[in-house]
Amino acid sequence: MKKIALVAAIAALAAPAAFAQSSVTLWGRINTTVESQKVGAGDRKVVVANNASRLGFKGQEDLGGGLKASFALEHGLNSDNGAATGDFWGREASVQLSGAFGAVRLGRWTPGSYFATADYISNHNHDTGSSEDKLYSGAGFTTKNKVGYFTPTVGGFSGEFAVHAGEGADKRSIDLSGNYDQGPLHLGAGFSKQGDAKQFAVRGLYELGSIVLGAYVQREDNGAAKNGSRTIARVSAMYVMGASEFHVNVGGTKAGGDSFNNGQAGGKQYTLAYNYNLSKRTKLYGYYTAVDSNEPKKVNDFSSLAAGIRHNF
Repeated sequence: MKKIALVAAIAALAAPAAFAQSSVTLWGRINTTVESQKVGAGDRKVVVANNASRLGFKGQEDLGGGLKASFALEHGLNSDNGAATGDFWGREASVQLSGAFGAVRLGRWTPGSYFATADYISNHNHDTGSSEDKLYSGAGFTTKNKVGYFTPTVGGFSGEFAVHAGEGADKRSIDLSGNYDQGPLHLGAGFSKQGDAKQFAVRGLYELGSIVLGAYVQREDNGAAKNGSRTIARVSAMYVMGASEFHVNVGGTKAGGDSFNNGQAGGKQYTLAYNYNLSKRTKLYGYYTAVDSNEPKKVNDFSSLAAGIRHNF
């Protein structure tokens, strides 16, 4: 009986310790703007707009020996009307095992090739809302039914290799990305391919004290028989002064077709923005963005003057 009591006591003491090795975090972002928008030849209108607000859960368990299991669930929501956006866990639904070897992830998540290039230099509003990069190509991008490997960071280098299983519903695809971060220099590259559609991009960003300069160049081939390829480029700059940030970015592409949306037309996009950081979690901001397409009918021309609040929790 004494041995049984001793075992029970040890188990009772060990249970809280094991539980303490696991953690689950609720987090999210609410990002909303009031805007004066004009689309094509239409009348200008005032809208309240969502800027990629989200609610997420993430957790991690320490398995010992440097091995960790983790998960991530991220839900996209419309902060202007409270409605869900697409699939309920449409932003991410994944499980991962990590250690000294890197990490293996299964499920759904945003391609690393995007984060390594276009998203990295979109400093003013994290490439969301009406000022998002309208020119960057998602050719070959897939988010669902993926298996991915993430390398450990060695000498500032890290990489991601992901494969999408078509499951008989669509074509298999691959997504590759790499990043290099060393002091003020930050470099990235990304490649994705599904069927005949593919894209490749490289990115650079350099910090000069209060000035941050970035740029990317992307080559897209959407597999179309005619006018299916184009080169896209964007430059961005940020100047930080206390709690204030001043932003400018300009993007452009040339192409021979007349359809802006499917990657067969040229165009330009300009954005001027100002952020005021009330804290590390909350900012007030405003921007003006404009898209000038080369389409004959200009149906995708767009402009918006916006003011908003972003809060992270």
